[in-house]
Amino acid sequence: MATWKTLCRVEDIPVLGARRVARANGPEVAVFRNTEDQVFALLDQCPHRKGPLSQGIVFGTSVACPLHNWTIGLEDGRARAPDEGCTPTFSVKVENGEVALDLDELATIAPHPCPRA
Repeated sequence: MATWKTLCRVEDIPVLGARRVARANGPEVAVFRNTEDQVFALLDQCPHRKGPLSQGIVFGTSVACPLHNWTIGLEDGRARAPDEGCTPTFSVKVENGEVALDLDELATIAPHPCPRA
């Protein structure tokens, strides 16, 4: 059973933007919000050159990497064709407007590695 850590309220994440979550063990996690107030969490590294996805532009359920404009799906972490690769995802829970991440997942480098196509 997951142990959830409340991070912030949904409105604390910029619309079409992200917040970063520092971890003791591994790279930061980027928590994104789109215009529909959906919240997603990915490792804050593009699969191409490890660009900071948290600094990218969110559109729909995707984010554009700020380094080379790769499009990464926020739901599955997959790069969109013609690019290839994947960024690990983290489970997110939104309840009563509060955003929470699983503490066990935060303690790992890549809790949901990229699924095979």
